[in-house]
Amino acid sequence: MAGPGKSWLRERIEAGMVRGLTRAYSTVRVNPDKFLLQLRAAYRMPISGYHGVYSLEIGEIDTVADSVIRSGMKVAAVEGAGFGLGGLITIVPDLGILSAITMRTIEKLSLVYGFEFKTDDEIAELFLQQMLGGGHARRI
Repeated sequence: MAGPGKSWLRERIEAGMVRGLTRAYSTVRVNPDKFLLQLRAAYRMPISGYHGVYSLEIGEIDTVADSVIRSGMKVAAVEGAGFGLGGLITIVPDLGILSAITMRTIEKLSLVYGFEFKTDDEIAELFLQQMLGGGHARRI
């Protein structure tokens, strides 16, 4: 039954969007275990888990975060240049791929700063904070 102020159609559309976004997220999400190995190998971070990030200097972590951001920007630039050649015809796939690149970059930054999201609520909080204007995550 439709909730107060919500039509049946609106509830169906919202439920469909949630299912679609959840399915899309599962295909582009970052594997935390593989990313931890990458952090240890590529950036020589002496950590055995994401909790170990809290023992590192913030400047060291910021350097890794800047590298992750630059990497995401390079991928987005290449993707934008490639799909930009198609003009308006390729705008829908362009936006989808750019969204996936952004989501992966946000996840990687969260992991770099030690926020290992495990539940659906934590994942939703992560993206909600970014949509509301959260920038670089900082440890307190």
